[in-house]
Amino acid sequence: MDVECSSQRGPAGRRPREVWAWPHTSLLGGLGADAREQLLAPGVTVRYTADRILMREADPTDFVLILLDGVVKATGRTEDGRDALLAVRMGGDLVGELAAMDARPRSATVTTCGPVTARRVTRADFLDRMRRFPRIGEAVNRSVVAKLRTANTHRINFTGCDVATRLARILQHLALTCGERTGKGAVIHWPITQPELATLCGAAEPSVHKALRRLREQGVVSTGYRTIRIEDLSRLHRIAYPEP
Repeated sequence: MDVECSSQRGPAGRRPREVWAWPHTSLLGGLGADAREQLLAPGVTVRYTADRILMREADPTDFVLILLDGVVKATGRTEDGRDALLAVRMGGDLVGELAAMDARPRSATVTTCGPVTARRVTRADFLDRMRRFPRIGEAVNRSVVAKLRTANTHRINFTGCDVATRLARILQHLALTCGERTGKGAVIHWPITQPELATLCGAAEPSVHKALRRLREQGVVSTGYRTIRIEDLSRLHRIAYPEP
């Protein structure tokens, strides 16, 4: 596995919530302090640099990563050799739980989108925590179900939509879940390529390029080095979900 990281054990009794503020919808953000510490306790703190592969599709590795800070992306290889962007995960989320739960090889490749801090927990310890602590088991199951519901919602939202509408919905979702709010807009501080946007939209790359250019010309979004800025979330919402 092509990973470079440094690791250290967290100080005894440290409460991560005092350091990181996780969304309440994330696994860590939704757990109480005691259950959260029980989940994190057996792990090792790891720090990764940008653009590092943490898990590789089809590898039989046996650990999960509990993201404390930063953003990662999950990609899968298509039949024609392209990398399709499947999901984006950020601080508070769990990565690699499916392989841990069914003991099968990794279903996706996970790569950092900037510096990432995580807690690395072995499969055995992770499953032990789920069995011994019902709150942890229930929270992990809810997290898996939420991911499946989100995937279903995206499929439904895309039915019958043109490329411009699909792109607007993807950008709005990324801005609200992974972006940093700034006034009327938000900034997505991690690199997402146009091919990745195309796979998320289920559209050809030239069509996505054209739709993104139109959003820039309208002043709704702007792009910079490794960032996408949503200038006005309200305008983007009206494009994503136009009035009938």
